Amino acid sequence: MTEEEGVEFENKAHEVRLTREFNLVLGSTIALSLLFLFIAAMFGTVIIDLAMGDDLENEYRVPVWDRYLMDYATDGDFGVALEIGPYDILPTDNEWNSTHTFVEYTLPIEEGGAAPNGLISLAVWRPNVPENITVPVIAEFGPYFQEPSVETPTIEVPGTWLGQMIIDQILPHGFAFAQVSVSGTGRSNHCMDLMGNAEQLGNDAAVRWLGEQSWSNGAVGLIGKSYDGSTPWQAAMFGSEHDYLKTIVPISGLIGVKELMWRNGSSEARAPIMHNGVYGSYGFDGNEEDYQNACPDYIIGPGTGVGAWAWGGEAAGSYWAERYFLDRVLEHYTGSVYLIQGMHDWNVDPHMAVPTMNALIDAGIEAKGLFGQWDHDYPDRPVQLDDRSDLGGRGGEAFPEMVRMDWMQDLLEWFDYYLRGEGEAPGLYIEIQSNQGSWRLEDRYPPADVNEMRWSLGEDMTNSGGTTVLPTGNIGPVYVTEALEETLFIAGTPRLHIDVTTATLGGQLYALLEDCDESNNCIHIAHAIMDLRYHAGGDSVQTWTPVVETINAKMEFMPMDVEIEAGHTLRLSLASTGEDYLPASTSSAVFIQEGLDSTLQLDTFEPSERRYFSPPECTHERCVQASGN
Repeated sequence: MTEEEGVEFENKAHEVRLTREFNLVLGSTIALSLLFLFIAAMFGTVIIDLAMGDDLENEYRVPVWDRYLMDYATDGDFGVALEIGPYDILPTDNEWNSTHTFVEYTLPIEEGGAAPNGLISLAVWRPNVPENITVPVIAEFGPYFQEPSVETPTIEVPGTWLGQMIIDQILPHGFAFAQVSVSGTGRSNHCMDLMGNAEQLGNDAAVRWLGEQSWSNGAVGLIGKSYDGSTPWQAAMFGSEHDYLKTIVPISGLIGVKELMWRNGSSEARAPIMHNGVYGSYGFDGNEEDYQNACPDYIIGPGTGVGAWAWGGEAAGSYWAERYFLDRVLEHYTGSVYLIQGMHDWNVDPHMAVPTMNALIDAGIEAKGLFGQWDHDYPDRPVQLDDRSDLGGRGGEAFPEMVRMDWMQDLLEWFDYYLRGEGEAPGLYIEIQSNQGSWRLEDRYPPADVNEMRWSLGEDMTNSGGTTVLPTGNIGPVYVTEALEETLFIAGTPRLHIDVTTATLGGQLYALLEDCDESNNCIHIAHAIMDLRYHAGGDSVQTWTPVVETINAKMEFMPMDVEIEAGHTLRLSLASTGEDYLPASTSSAVFIQEGLDSTLQLDTFEPSERRYFSPPECTHERCVQASGN
């Protein structure tokens, strides 16, 4: 095919796409008083402009507050893009239409294992486009492909959790898709490095390979959830060194490994075993290459977790520094970020996204946020979101409004713009959902224009449980406000600054914050934990004189977005540990000092100053059933 024929083919394909888009929009909006329709032919391409009121934009790309007008498929098990792409998948010699490749890269000798001969295993799916047309690549990097311990098939088979959806809905619009096994997993060699340097170098090599292929337009985007949502941050650390990585979509991913498992110095129960206990079997499959797992970080992995719990998070500091990504992303990355986080995620807590969102904005990175009240999942899965959400402050109050059936279309528009420069620029705001289900837009999150409310312990909040927290895990003091005179809208990260003395040089505090109605039925709204060796905040261990010296513990709750009705009360309960966390290695009785220096601090906003919106309504049977209740 000549270059002229290729251009004509692309124009015709674009005309087909836009004609389909027009038909979808017209069919869904005629009953809603479509004011006018203008069709013009220009350069062999149909251009369609729609106007409904003042807010609808070009083609099918409408602002989020007008998406309810569009004809989304809302009754399926996941979101579906509005239009069908013009391209079929490119056939290959296997039934999954994929091709497999090993990408070679150089491992530093000090990494041990397979060094210096690193190999990364990846599979690619491509659209069947004319030979002279290049396409961008969307990729998912992770440890779960071809790992029997998690019952995933060969890497050449699309992942049922995300890959198949991208292949079915986004690839036909002219995108390639790739699945990549991180080092030490699947058929990639070396050891399972748990997000360390070897893994980072392998990920960078794979991004470079995808961007350099003759069929690639040189633009690569990374997407994934959980571990697969952490690898995009790793790849973004390399910044403009090769400039292939144009956008990342981390979904409940890690900005750092220590940040996943420690909060204010306190350790989650899984922290000491995360490297070798949780991911330790990856890479061991009984063949002659198993010796490659004898690399330094794999060997010291278990000790770092135990050491950090026993002696503080600085133990094996270089191990954690190597696995902290955000600082290098902010310094080097020149692409965009679409950050997605469940505000009720108990696996990867929302402090991975809040206040990371504002750090990205302040660094000049084009960033968008989607923060809903779901758990550790994708935004558009009604069955999973229902199964993982419970009433009583575990997301259930926000279901089914949390289900975003417009998400796949949202991804298509994001990748269209950032991987090939087509369409309108996406709105760079944060779509945030409250615990009661309402959606609104924020320019920053936590928002800047808030009012701080303070309640002092023992004065503004009455105590019904004494002032001593014993190292047994049992609930100690319980503080309650008076009934609220007006509804509160709270956003961001509440603080608890509390004066304490301790019996020994140590101790830990867990704080549970609840919303209680007039009948004293209470739901969880936030929690915080702190190893008192870190009472000043940050990563530095503090010291003090037990018994005689008062310290002020500057605790910070997990991010939250809640609405508390007038007439309700806030209840704050203190204990030595709570859900998912270990007792402190330096257990001690902790004595609460009430008064003006011990305060609960919340950031509130005025809802009339915000733009609220309703996404397309989920009509899946789970959603309908929940709405009927």
